[in-house]
Amino acid sequence: MDIALRPVHDSDLPVFFRQFNDPESLRMAAFTSEDPADRDRFDAKWAHIRSSPEIVARTVLVDGDVVGSVSVYGEAGEREVTYWIDRAYWGRGIATAALRALLTEVTERPLYARAAADNAGSLRVLRTCGFEVTGKARGYAAGRGEETDELVLSLEG
Repeated sequence: MDIALRPVHDSDLPVFFRQFNDPESLRMAAFTSEDPADRDRFDAKWAHIRSSPEIVARTVLVDGDVVGSVSVYGEAGEREVTYWIDRAYWGRGIATAALRALLTEVTERPLYARAAADNAGSLRVLRTCGFEVTGKARGYAAGRGEETDELVLSLEG
């Protein structure tokens, strides 16, 4: 399995839109957009992501196929990582490999991440990549339609 990152192409966006609308993935991610089916809002968000010099966004490829995305965003000293892998590819180490590759490209530290407290897969990815739990929060999770516990993680020097 060849896992690679590359800049986001226009042709990736329909794939991302489909992935971001998978009900099980939305529930697991929890803290998602209020209306993931709003294509105009999705397109506007990705236009901003792709035009912002502060955001490093990459498409995740497996054997040449688009399987997700991985990004770093935010202000210096408060930058966060985020990733999304198509549910059909969960449990194969792809998110871990993609995040490791991004962490090689983006060397500034600290970096932060957030995950629903019950999202064992995402927490495993983050911990494997060196992130440690540094805080807890609770907030409304649109992907679940309810208040949800969240863990805050950090990656230091």
